[in-house]
Amino acid sequence: MIGETAAAGAVADAFLDVEGLRIPLHRHLPDFYRRRDFNPAWTDAQGRVSVVAWQWLDRIQGVAAEGLDPRDYHVGVLAASLEAAHVSRAYEVDCEPAGLALIDLLLTDSFLKYVSQLFPSGDDAAGAGMEGAKVAVADVVSVLNQVLRRQQVGAVLDALASERAGYRRLLVYLEHYRRLDLAGGWPVLDDGPPVALGQRDSRLPALRRVLALVGDLDAAALSSGQVMDRVTAEALKRFQARHGLRPDGVLGQQTLAQINVPVVRRIEQITVNLERERWPDRDVGARYLQVDITDFHLSVFDSGIEVMRMPVVVGTSFRRTPVFSALMTYLVFAPYWTVPPTILQQDKLPLIKADPNYLKAHHYEIVAWGKDPDRTIDPRGINWKQVTAETFPGLLRQKPGPWNPLGRVKFMFPNAYHVYLHDTPSRHLFEEQQRTFSSGCIRIARPLDLAVFLLEGQQGWSKERVAREMARSRPYTVYLERPLPVHILYRTAWVDTRGRLQFRNDIYEKDSELLGALRQRSVPSENDGNAPGPKNDALNSEQDGVRPMVR
Repeated sequence: MIGETAAAGAVADAFLDVEGLRIPLHRHLPDFYRRRDFNPAWTDAQGRVSVVAWQWLDRIQGVAAEGLDPRDYHVGVLAASLEAAHVSRAYEVDCEPAGLALIDLLLTDSFLKYVSQLFPSGDDAAGAGMEGAKVAVADVVSVLNQVLRRQQVGAVLDALASERAGYRRLLVYLEHYRRLDLAGGWPVLDDGPPVALGQRDSRLPALRRVLALVGDLDAAALSSGQVMDRVTAEALKRFQARHGLRPDGVLGQQTLAQINVPVVRRIEQITVNLERERWPDRDVGARYLQVDITDFHLSVFDSGIEVMRMPVVVGTSFRRTPVFSALMTYLVFAPYWTVPPTILQQDKLPLIKADPNYLKAHHYEIVAWGKDPDRTIDPRGINWKQVTAETFPGLLRQKPGPWNPLGRVKFMFPNAYHVYLHDTPSRHLFEEQQRTFSSGCIRIARPLDLAVFLLEGQQGWSKERVAREMARSRPYTVYLERPLPVHILYRTAWVDTRGRLQFRNDIYEKDSELLGALRQRSVPSENDGNAPGPKNDALNSEQDGVRPMVR
């Protein structure tokens, strides 16, 4: 049934032909059966379905609670087929061998797909557009063999997922928001002027209902009063904080926009971020630095405790900060800023040509091409009218100092994106709520504090020395005796360490991209009874469009 390609050892583009329909199979399925000499995995020689098959059916019948689509796992046809096989054995009627083979293949296919989606390999992550994500690699065939050997589904899979606390907490909120959806969601508030403490507005009863439904207001505090009282204002502050807004307790336009996001959109956000939670490696490290792009914050964790938190500025929508993990290994105090080619061409070169004194006035120097970083070129001897970005005579860099866009220190964790953390002279940008102003690197609000933390315990490095090195006029590099893992995340829904559900704006429009990929993964295809084209009346599976082949 698998085909000649499987017997030859091919593992790509495997499919199953059933009554003229083509069912795509997991890429490791043919190899799994080839190694078993094509013996069934879920049934015995007498045609009896194993107990673990029923355990697996019970597991996948609940996948919707994990934000997954039951159609991906043949839930409908497996439920009907297993029941038919059970009835047949009860009446001592032999099952058709082809039917048992189909059951076996679909059980294996559903298991391999489920484990691949919950514990994906690097190839799975790349296919889902999770650029640079460090993923938890699971040998799906080994996991399946372990389940079959132990005859235990729950114990094996739960052990794999034991450290995914964030994932489990999101599942709880997914169920809660689905119940809210079934109950009709929450009221939509009309437009109107801002409402602050002590002010009257007819929308306040509806506002209190929304705040109670999402858990920011005690349901016992619901009232029909039309005055913004202190209890409501405090609840509104909690809502604002959970949505990345300034918690001022005022019902303004930004707050109103977040309140009026429909429950179905919130469910989509949770579902998309459950998928993101499935990708990262579970071992983030006991001591690590984390940047939440959508939250515009950096956090440092030590033994599970957040020991430092500060605002950051991330990349614009045109020059996005990427998602990846790396190891911070050194700091550069008083760094040069080397002008990137794009900025040289589009920004700096026109200014240099327009003003011969521009370079000196803004502390730039031109370093001659070659190995000597101190051999500079006198710009007065250059015919700037003939210079283009391609014929620029050297490397353009800005000297260390308060004018330098990298500020007084940069924190280096070598990576393919050439992204790093750094100080900045543009301190006013940290007052903005949405801080997307950089060219991809991450500007941090408290570089001195971070540098002191990183060098703590390293001989000779006091807070006073760190401050002196930051004020240097030439660069100085120091390597960390305790390198620090760095994880740069993009997520629009998560549960924080205090158990509160957080939502953030999709600043890079990645949610729609990932949601589209998830929907594409579950698009009705040739094996779906809802697919366009001629229908086969013999098909009677309510979800998969595959007739249970059991007599």
